[in-house]
Amino acid sequence: MSDTVSGAAATAARRFRLAAKRFWPAALAIAMSAPSMGGGGPEQVTSLAQALALLPLLYLLVETFHWRRGTWAVLAALLVSFTVLRAVDVVDPAAVVAGVALAALVWGFVRGRLFRSKELQAQALGMIGFGAVALTGLIVDPDAGRYIVAAGWFAHGIWDLVHLKLDKVVLRSYAQWCAVVDVLIAAGLVVVL
Repeated sequence: MSDTVSGAAATAARRFRLAAKRFWPAALAIAMSAPSMGGGGPEQVTSLAQALALLPLLYLLVETFHWRRGTWAVLAALLVSFTVLRAVDVVDPAAVVAGVALAALVWGFVRGRLFRSKELQAQALGMIGFGAVALTGLIVDPDAGRYIVAAGWFAHGIWDLVHLKLDKVVLRSYAQWCAVVDVLIAAGLVVVL
């Protein structure tokens, strides 16, 4: 009987370790998103609309410069930069995001990759599409903007899942993490606010 119990315990422990190894990004995303699920007003919608433009920028930068291994470092750099830009309030973070995206696209064009690489073309279209959603969310009525921004975050969650499935552009751990964060933020905008 004790052999059966210890065998079952060992099997359960092994399964837990495998699940933890496979799903740590999702667990991290849930832990990180929980504090922000308390709601907020139009300022939060504005902030999330601006942040929505960061998501495709990360994909664009990683693909343009072949930084897949540095996906998490690029995320950290973008988050720090975005936070500093919002804190100093000298220039609109959306303008900086647009400028960086344009510079990356020019770099891809000059290097000849923009026309040869389907992945880079997809990321450029993603940048344009998600940027348009973010801009629309900023300029329409705040109540409608909340739903537009939520739809953008949810759509980016789908974008992440596609990249996770294809194992392209960004690290799989990042794609899993980002998909969960995106869907939770979208839900928080629609349900909690």
